[in-house]
Amino acid sequence: MIVKKENNDISTFEWVGVSARGKKLEGELSGQSIALVKAQLRKQGIIPSKVKRKAKPLFGARVQKITAKDIALITRQIATMLMAGVPLIQSVEMIGSGSKNKSVAKLMEGIGDDIKAGIPLSQSLRKHPRYFDDLYCDLVASGEQSGALDKIFDRVALYKEKAEALKSKIKKAMFYPIAVLVVALIVTSILLIFVVPQFQDIFSGFGAELPAFTLMVIGISEFMQENWWIILIAIVAAGFAYKEALLKSKKLRDANDRAILKLPVIGMILNKAAVARYARTLSTTFAAGVPLVDALDSAAGASGNAVYRYAILEIKAEVSSGNQMNWAMRNSKIFPDMVVQMVAIGEESGSLDSMLAKVATIYEQEVDDAVDGLSSLLEPLIMAVLGVLVGGLIVAMYLPIFQLGSVI
Repeated sequence: MIVKKENNDISTFEWVGVSARGKKLEGELSGQSIALVKAQLRKQGIIPSKVKRKAKPLFGARVQKITAKDIALITRQIATMLMAGVPLIQSVEMIGSGSKNKSVAKLMEGIGDDIKAGIPLSQSLRKHPRYFDDLYCDLVASGEQSGALDKIFDRVALYKEKAEALKSKIKKAMFYPIAVLVVALIVTSILLIFVVPQFQDIFSGFGAELPAFTLMVIGISEFMQENWWIILIAIVAAGFAYKEALLKSKKLRDANDRAILKLPVIGMILNKAAVARYARTLSTTFAAGVPLVDALDSAAGASGNAVYRYAILEIKAEVSSGNQMNWAMRNSKIFPDMVVQMVAIGEESGSLDSMLAKVATIYEQEVDDAVDGLSSLLEPLIMAVLGVLVGGLIVAMYLPIFQLGSVI
């Protein structure tokens, strides 16, 4: 006797039908088979004319990612709803149901289920370390303990928004120099591989000795034509190897962080950004009631650069020994005098959190201005670099023609 295996797989079906009033309708419905889907439609008063299984994408469904900007937006939405008196569980459900990002909706649904089960919000967030780091969860936990979750979320939302804005500015600052190099490399390669050989064919019929500059350019062009694929593979391989080495070697990462701070213009922007992160993180955590030593731990993790991370950990050790933070910052010799003085005033007046917030605002604005200045500076620089490269190649190609004209 053969036993037929029952199919319990749920699939999505597309259907077309007519309502009881004769109106044409269409949509999607989940079910185990076409027959069961048709039965469901009839129960709803719809006469199905066409039902078919929905085709699956060739490469699978595209999963939407949850970005840091999404987390910043979620935090701001929760803060706004809590401050408006909306209960936490309702706030979480509203954000989940209103999000167009299915991954965000699923995340908020899971958090909502945890809250309904009596699990504190901070513990639920700790289940998702990819999106909510220890600092975030610790701040939420302090808000739960103090009963001021709405104010804490407002502070965390501000912190996240400022962090994302600063990150965006740093990316913009790093993009321009890279763009100059890439454009210069592409233009030069095109000229050497496709344009210079045309002149080379013309020069072959001259029967005269070519200038040294022209011979050098032709030599580079011939090398590029023969080995362009080797050069391309070498560049890609070097980039991949460097990236892998950064991931595996702490010493290389630290050396990279030290070197990048010494770069002209870019180094200045990154230094200001590190100070802004330090001040913003300390201000947010200290204002939320986190002890200063623990707040310094969070600031070290959020600094984004090994030089500042080690310096902040040394400051933490000094503060743990009973020294004032401004004294420890001065000894580190990486913080500007103005920042040290403002921290000293904050410690003396008992308003360290607000003073650090002012420092963060000042340096975030300075980063903003520096990036705008960099973009204005690099626009003519791009033109100058391309002009020198293209002009140099043109001179090299026309130099034999000019010399030939002078002989005639």
